[in-house]
Amino acid sequence: MITIYTDGSSRGNPGPGGYGVILMYGHHRKELSQGYRLTTNNRMELLAVIEGIKAVQKKDMPIMVYSDSKYVVRAIEEGWLQNWIKTDFKGGKKNRDLWEVYHSLSKAYSIKLIWVKGHAENPHNNRCDELATAAADGNDLQIDEGYENGLC
Repeated sequence: MITIYTDGSSRGNPGPGGYGVILMYGHHRKELSQGYRLTTNNRMELLAVIEGIKAVQKKDMPIMVYSDSKYVVRAIEEGWLQNWIKTDFKGGKKNRDLWEVYHSLSKAYSIKLIWVKGHAENPHNNRCDELATAAADGNDLQIDEGYENGLC
C-alpha cells in the first residue's frame, strides 16, 4: 500500500496558496510542494491529492490518501463527484477543471481517501501543512491557470 498525506493552504481566499504532499511506501518517503500566486484553499487541497497521485509510479498498488479537507474527502468518498459528473457540474460547481483531472487520473488506481483532523496531533498532516504554507509564502509562485483564467 502507498500512503499519501496531503494539505493545501491559501493566504487569503483567494490569495497566494500552496500544497504539501508526503508519499510513503515501505521505507521510502518523498515530499512535494508548490506555491501559486492566486488561488483558493479548496483548490490547493484538491491539487495536493492530484499531485500526490501523479507521483505514484506503481499503478497496481492501492493508495490510501489522508486529507484534512472534508470538501475533498466527502466529494470523492460520498459520491458527490460522480453526481457532479453525471449532471455536467450543473449549478456551477467550483473547481471543475481540477475535479476532471482527479476523475481521469483516479481511473488508473485503487484509491481510498480518509479524513484526518487538521492542525492536530498527526505529524504527517502537520508536515504537509508546513510544506503548503511555506510554498504559499515562497518566491517561486506559479500561476493557477484554472483559477486565474476563470475555468473553475
